[in-house]
Amino acid sequence: MSVQARPAIPRSWRPETKPHKFCPGCGHGLILKALGMAVDELDLQDRLIFACDIGCSLLAWDFFNIDSIHTHHGRTLPVLTGLKRVRPELIVVAYMGDGGAYAIGAQHLVNAAARNEFLTVIVANNSLYAMTGGQMAPTTLPGQKTETTPYGREVKAAGAPVLGPELVDSIAPTGAYIARGTVASMIQLKNFIKKALVHQIEGKGFSFVESLSTCPTNWRTNAAETWHFLEKEMSGYFKVGEIRQ
Repeated sequence: MSVQARPAIPRSWRPETKPHKFCPGCGHGLILKALGMAVDELDLQDRLIFACDIGCSLLAWDFFNIDSIHTHHGRTLPVLTGLKRVRPELIVVAYMGDGGAYAIGAQHLVNAAARNEFLTVIVANNSLYAMTGGQMAPTTLPGQKTETTPYGREVKAAGAPVLGPELVDSIAPTGAYIARGTVASMIQLKNFIKKALVHQIEGKGFSFVESLSTCPTNWRTNAAETWHFLEKEMSGYFKVGEIRQ
């Protein structure tokens, strides 16, 4: 008895996108959209490895139709460092929040930048720990109220917010690409991420892009208040632009 092959599913029936799993108004979906556009424009789907950290960023593990790795909290960079050294022809992207990058993962970020590892790092900065309920993070602004700073962050007690790209700029050797974008300017953010990927493709070393992001669930803000906090408060403290081209 002959077995007939199942007819191919018409392309129009196949979903090309799917909704993300983040809270309404979350900026993660926009950052990932910018990354997806950059990957498409550079045609990197067949050679790119996407690695995400614990935190809200972990919800991106199956967002793209590409190979992905889900790591322990703060350990994305050492995992990708090993992978890149074994398979240097691959393009690797580490995606994490400000906690995974600047708190528990800070040692790995500092040393990966100092060694000029051939990695591309994308960090979502929403100024607090979102997945665990909205506690103060390294990037919480002075005076900002969180679950653990109900009266506002006091710089004398908790120190000043971490400026991630500026920190990397002070450590990384000459030649690294460093920028800070925002989900309020998607084309600019996409271009920053695209430049970071090209930097790795051309074998120039470490590339780092932070994106200011939104978290209305834990900020407890409506749409207008969310956009005001992003574009006025956050952008006023965290300056958007290319730090190293």
